Amino acid sequence: MALSLGLLLLLSSHPSASLAAPPANSTPAAIATVLDRDTVPDSPYRTEGPVVEILRLKVPAPLRQAWLRAERASWEPWLRQQPGFLDRQVLWDPANEEATLLIRWADRASWQGIPAEEVQRIQQAFESLAREHTGTARGNPFPLVFEGELVPQ
Repeated sequence: MALSLGLLLLLSSHPSASLAAPPANSTPAAIATVLDRDTVPDSPYRTEGPVVEILRLKVPAPLRQAWLRAERASWEPWLRQQPGFLDRQVLWDPANEEATLLIRWADRASWQGIPAEEVQRIQQAFESLAREHTGTARGNPFPLVFEGELVPQ
C-alpha cells in the first residue's frame, strides 16, 4: 500500500506506530508503516485473517527467464518453509516489463514477524543468483518498484 509522505509523517508521529526499515532500494512510497489496530481506530491494517503481500519488480523481457530461475531457487523454497505462508502468484506484465508477486499469508503477524535479517539474507541469495543468471557484475538486476499489502474483503 503506497502512502503519501504527509500521511506517512502523520502516522509515524502516532505513539503506536513504528516505521519498518525499508529495503535498500526502496522509495518513500514503498516504506511500510506498522500500526497497532487497537490504538488506531478504523486502521486499514488487520491483525487477524489473511493478508496478501504485493511486490512489483522491474523485469526486462530478455531477462525474464533469468529472473524466474533466481526466484525458483531462492524465494520459492524459503517461502514454503515460513509459518503462515499460504501461496503465491508470480505474474509478469510484458507491456511494462514488470513482475508482480502476490504472496498470501495466513495473517499479518506471520508475515511481519519474519526477522528483517532473514529476509535480507534471502534477498542477497536471490540477487546473487540473478547476477549469475544475467551476467550482471553487481547490484540487483531486478529492482523493487513497489511493495505493499492487500486485505481480502
